[in-house]
Amino acid sequence: DSIFHKNQRKVFGLLEHPALPPTLAAPIATYKLFLSGKSGVGKTSLVASLAGTPVSPGHHETLGIEVTTVYWPAKPWDSSRPVIFQLQFWD
Repeated sequence: DSIFHKNQRKVFGLLEHPALPPTLAAPIATYKLFLSGKSGVGKTSLVASLAGTPVSPGHHETLGIEVTTVYWPAKPWDSSRPVIFQLQFWD
């Protein structure tokens, strides 16, 4: 199965962490990703796109740091068990 539907990432409706049945309980690998770059290049739009949330056309530059957490499920080639990546984007 793909996490994309009609060329857009499927929304999984995750609140605190992915809800998986106990038989599929997956390890969670947490990464903090700091985004740095010039103003107006699209860092916030990139994070919003990965999180599956829209960015308003009138969005202004981010003041301070905004942290967005995205859970990204993956199935390694050499394993039958999924892994959940908890990606914390620091924008």
